[in-house]
Amino acid sequence: MNVEEFREFGKASVDYIADYIENIRKKRVLPSVEPGYLKNEIPETAPPSGEQWRNVLSDVDRVILPGLTHWHSPHFHAYFPTANSFPGVVGELFLSGLGCVSTDWQSNPACVELEVRMMDWLAKMLGLPEHFLNESEGPGGGVIQNAASESTLVGVLSAKQKTVEMVLKEHPHLTDVDVKAKLVTYSSKESNSSVEKASLLASVPMRLLPTDAECRLRGNVLQEAIDKDKTKGLIPCCVVASLGTTGTCGFDDLEEIGRICRKENIWLHVDAAYAGAALVCPEYRYLLKGIEYVDSFNFNPHKWFLTNSDCSAMWFKNTKDAEAAFKVKATIPEEPLFEPQIENWQIPTTRRFRALKLWFVMRLYGVEGIQRHIRQQVSLAKYLEQLVRADEKFELLVSRLGVVGFRIKGRDYLTQMLLNKITERKNLYLMPYYFQNKLMVRFVVCSRLTEKEDIDFAWNEIKCITNEMQTNIINNRKLINVKKEKINANILTKVATSTFSPDLNEKLKVGLFL
Repeated sequence: MNVEEFREFGKASVDYIADYIENIRKKRVLPSVEPGYLKNEIPETAPPSGEQWRNVLSDVDRVILPGLTHWHSPHFHAYFPTANSFPGVVGELFLSGLGCVSTDWQSNPACVELEVRMMDWLAKMLGLPEHFLNESEGPGGGVIQNAASESTLVGVLSAKQKTVEMVLKEHPHLTDVDVKAKLVTYSSKESNSSVEKASLLASVPMRLLPTDAECRLRGNVLQEAIDKDKTKGLIPCCVVASLGTTGTCGFDDLEEIGRICRKENIWLHVDAAYAGAALVCPEYRYLLKGIEYVDSFNFNPHKWFLTNSDCSAMWFKNTKDAEAAFKVKATIPEEPLFEPQIENWQIPTTRRFRALKLWFVMRLYGVEGIQRHIRQQVSLAKYLEQLVRADEKFELLVSRLGVVGFRIKGRDYLTQMLLNKITERKNLYLMPYYFQNKLMVRFVVCSRLTEKEDIDFAWNEIKCITNEMQTNIINNRKLINVKKEKINANILTKVATSTFSPDLNEKLKVGLFL
């Protein structure tokens, strides 16, 4: 492909994506394909010679689009938002088009320096403490990771290394193997599965602790678990607290947990992957109470911050702890050309120019534009909450930020039936979740395109299905009663014409209606 063909292909692709976004509301959010559908659509081997780009673009429309779940549809209310915006798309285009990666500063100065500055922009927008800034006197700082799961792993590994060094300093007769075999970490049962996965990858067992009625991990529960493990000779290493759990958007009591971590000298990592974006609005910064105790903090701009994936922001109170876990001394010059050395706060050795799309988004939206986006989505969730409360058929269980949980009153099978019907119709995408031993519909305002009429569409779909279910249940009960009456009538006829004794006949008649 030459430059002119690239221009044509690129322009046609931008038009295609623009049309896709513009018309996405008209598409069913879930595909109707069966597993393995692509097998008959794509040849078994690559073409021997290159094809025309028009054929490729045509096959995107013919082959790929029918198999897509439309994550940016205003009718997608599952999981959490996956951020998408036109500035983010263009930023991703530049990221790929420039093709830049970096290791240290010398490998790509603009890539490193823009990331350092963008992480400070973000920290200030969220109201994080000054000690997390790259521009502070140190030793804190921030870096872009791939995902929250990777950030949690980096936090746990940093905590592991710091704890081992601390214990060995106090007990020099031990070996690092002795210490590592006794380490243990903690999180809540409501935390994301990636938290538990991080402990597996870090080879540090994790205790998943119970939460209170509001899905919060509390200090007394954590302290009890720590005391119990210490009596067994184990060494508490790290606590992963959640600000916005996956299921119900619950918030652990950061202040209670933080005080215990400081007293026990335990690393505290915060996973705020989704809800952290809300901190851009000052009215939600009360959620940061206890942030002074936190050693590492993460949120995902690629969830609710209008920045296309992948882009996960992570800050350290002391970056030297991360460097102790990840810095390879043999490859780092004694006198670095630029500080901070963010390449030593991550697992990969190279990094994409992800700061570029973050820069595009923050410049084109501005602080006020991002605040407006967050507030609009929260207001839509509040609107749905009002609709649920106003309908006596439903019970509201949860409403936090953009997450609403509700159920049909009665037994769980009714809510399960509703979810099954919604999935069959493919007009909405919703997820189930158990809250306080009740099955609920977990509804999240995800797409940046969602408007009030989309919430009305979703609620009308839910009510329509619920009404059909109730009508069918009533009709089925009537049918069952009619069949019972016919059966009883047949038996009564047989009893009346039988040669049974009169007493036995009376007993049989009565028994039919017991």
